[in-house]
Amino acid sequence: MSRAMNTAITAMKANQTKLDVISNNIANSTTTAFKSSSVNFADTLYQASAGASAPTANTGGTNAQEVGLGANVSSIDKLMSTGNMESTGRTLDLANDGDGYFIVTKGSADESLPITNNAFDTSGTGTATGTTYDTAYTRDGNFHLDENGNLVTSNGYRVMGYYAGSSAYTVTNGVISISETGLADPDTSTYDGTKLQPLVIPSTVTTSGTTTEAVTGFAIGSDGVVTITVGSGKTYAIGQVARANFTNPEGLEDKGNNFLAQSGNSGAAQISSCKTLASGTTDNSGSFGAIRSGYLEASNVDLTTEFANMITTSKSFQAASKMITNESDMLDTVIGLIR
Repeated sequence: MSRAMNTAITAMKANQTKLDVISNNIANSTTTAFKSSSVNFADTLYQASAGASAPTANTGGTNAQEVGLGANVSSIDKLMSTGNMESTGRTLDLANDGDGYFIVTKGSADESLPITNNAFDTSGTGTATGTTYDTAYTRDGNFHLDENGNLVTSNGYRVMGYYAGSSAYTVTNGVISISETGLADPDTSTYDGTKLQPLVIPSTVTTSGTTTEAVTGFAIGSDGVVTITVGSGKTYAIGQVARANFTNPEGLEDKGNNFLAQSGNSGAAQISSCKTLASGTTDNSGSFGAIRSGYLEASNVDLTTEFANMITTSKSFQAASKMITNESDMLDTVIGLIR
């Protein structure tokens, strides 16, 4: 096969990959919190028929004579800009107006993950409870409540966060108990910043150990604090939605269902501080931006750009295929010489 035909094939393969990425961008132009991707090319090896030479006393220098052998995909990059905030009117729809990802798990309902210095504890000083089958990260805040009051994603992963201080808020065998004195003022409530647990928004609570009250409403603040209102009209803070961020968010691996997973090049997850800091913990909550309840983040795909890229990439693919046709005609001519 001729060198030109091989070169044209590399161009077709590279442009086909770019068309695949463009197609995926267009398909996800209305997907919640989707991040578009772009493809970059690089030239491949060169074949030199003559090397470069330096000037001499009698002749000038000459440049190398090199023929390129095509192109390949050098990188597929993500555009990490935040999409527009779209109003939904649902309290359980949450959007990150800034950096950060919601932390979701598939595992035991009593799961807890230890936190030390705004990171998952991997040193062994903290102990996880329950069984974690999968931990993922997402910017898709389209959450729901299951029959037990768990805050979950559309496919059942539990949303993780901080509980209010254990002396004021306890969960025993599915029954939530609230201390009147401990949580009377949501603005001064304390939170257990040593571990993440699945957040629960109950339908009833036991206050002061004896009185069962129906939960008549709930809200999620811009700082992620979850508050409930009971039948008596009192409001209690019961927890706070946690978020994670990474040194290199582009390094996260897509897992489908709007889920992302930590990779070797994303860096370890940095966890947002809870409202009440534990001793020695640095407050990093300001770097995560605000949570917008009643909104979802739209896809950041720009359809105008994608259609323009589709046209130019298709033309490049067609030009490469034309080169193969021309090479085929030339080979036919050579074969005809021996007839």
